[in-house]
Amino acid sequence: MRIAILGKPFEADMAPHLQRLFDDLAARQVQVSVARSFHAALSQQLTLPDNLRLFDRGDDLRGTDYVLSIGGDGTLLDTVTYVGRLQIPILGINTGRLGFLSTVSPDQIPPALDALFRGHFTLESRSLIHADTDPDVFEGLDFGLNEFSILKRDSSSMIVVHTYIDGEYLNSYWADGLVVSTPTGSTGYSLSCGGPVMLPQTNNFIIAPVCPHNLNVRPLIVPDRSVISFEIEGRSNNFLLSLDSRSVTVDAGIQVAVRREAFDAKLIKLNHVNFLSTLRSKLNWGLDRRNPAGFSV
Repeated sequence: MRIAILGKPFEADMAPHLQRLFDDLAARQVQVSVARSFHAALSQQLTLPDNLRLFDRGDDLRGTDYVLSIGGDGTLLDTVTYVGRLQIPILGINTGRLGFLSTVSPDQIPPALDALFRGHFTLESRSLIHADTDPDVFEGLDFGLNEFSILKRDSSSMIVVHTYIDGEYLNSYWADGLVVSTPTGSTGYSLSCGGPVMLPQTNNFIIAPVCPHNLNVRPLIVPDRSVISFEIEGRSNNFLLSLDSRSVTVDAGIQVAVRREAFDAKLIKLNHVNFLSTLRSKLNWGLDRRNPAGFSV
């Protein structure tokens, strides 16, 4: 079996858990590859196998059975860009804070690995959003798991985003920006803009304005088979385009459109974890102090 591991620097109290992870993989004779950017953090605190392989972004991961993402949800979003169209199943191990996508806590690593090797898990297909820009500003990393955003820069005045669906005019949003979210991203930036929460298997996008000047403008759900295009204007000649955590500054007049990506991200879900239980545990849905069990029924 071949497993690739990506991650971000971690606190010292995580070292014993990660050491056990590498020891367990070595005992199972797994061929392990580690992202070069993560290897530096690991080698400072852990004893790593001698036969460890290193890889960089853009290296071919074909033949890899699983990818472990060690960090927070941002780390998992970055991991998706390493996997891309290979659609290798990803398991998120949470050493960050919220852990909405990375659902395995450090103390659950041993049973999670055991479930992985026994095949006691399910795969969730998560749709991705693809951005077409002319010129290409994302340098090939033109897809994201959460959302695409158009935003004003710094403290400049609000912008106007003229928006079209399949070529038909929708609206001109006077706002600080506009977010187009996938179902996965519905619990992220879009949620803070007043957007609804969507189940992962929903085949839709959410168009949500950021701080709109017209308060009667509300988020809109559209089919993800749509092509959504934009024209941007404002007092500033520069704007921000963002895919998940990757942002670039662009000039006015750039041609921008988004659509559903041709491939999905495959997330590993262990049998005791599902989206609804994650909503309750991470967003405190149904939390009621009057109920001794902690959640209303």
